[in-house]
Amino acid sequence: MTNQRSFKTRVRTRMEKTGESYTAARRHLINKAAAPATEVPAAPSPASAAAQTERITDDLIRARTGRGWDEWFALLDAVGATERTHTQIARHLVVEHEVPGWWAQTITVGYEQVRGLRAPGQRRGGGFEASVSRTVAVPATRLFAAFADETVRARWLPDVEVRVRTATAPRSFRADWAGGPTRIVVGVDAVGESKARVAVLHEKLTAAEQAAELKAYWRERLTALKALLESNGDHR
Repeated sequence: MTNQRSFKTRVRTRMEKTGESYTAARRHLINKAAAPATEVPAAPSPASAAAQTERITDDLIRARTGRGWDEWFALLDAVGATERTHTQIARHLVVEHEVPGWWAQTITVGYEQVRGLRAPGQRRGGGFEASVSRTVAVPATRLFAAFADETVRARWLPDVEVRVRTATAPRSFRADWAGGPTRIVVGVDAVGESKARVAVLHEKLTAAEQAAELKAYWRERLTALKALLESNGDHR
């Protein structure tokens, strides 16, 4: 919530300086955040990025995957996961333990952070990313369509160029963001027949500050998406 308020404050500050509309000022700040940084990336602070194990409770990870954080970490230690790549760890969880793809990625990131292989908000090989998730009281198909359908997407994600790379209904959506080089990876996970969870990963970022700004932005946008869909504002 603090990051979201901070982002809105920056938008209003720019409005006062430039005389721009709220939409124009916000678009400028979004594009600035998505542009490559020219300075050396700084290490993320606790205020800018939370560890995976802090964002996702042990009870939730157990409910979705059958084991808690410590149990998964012990299993991964036993197979020497610290010597494996991110992809190899995630694939092991999917193939050997039948963990759904999105949750396999979640466990892998949590493991890498706890074992010191990456900092919160940072990718295993360097660089940064921002991730935000939201549970929305609509079926997974409608939640997916809010990303894949250009008309619906424009109602809650305006003024941004999104170039679709792949879209696999109703589970995954990948797109270049604002002309690149950053991109978004979206996963949709059904939670019963009338509720679904969406997770947005904004990747290929180059600095912790950039990741923090985009995290605040996505919190705001997913809140807007949730309000639109739950009020039947997409006319579906």
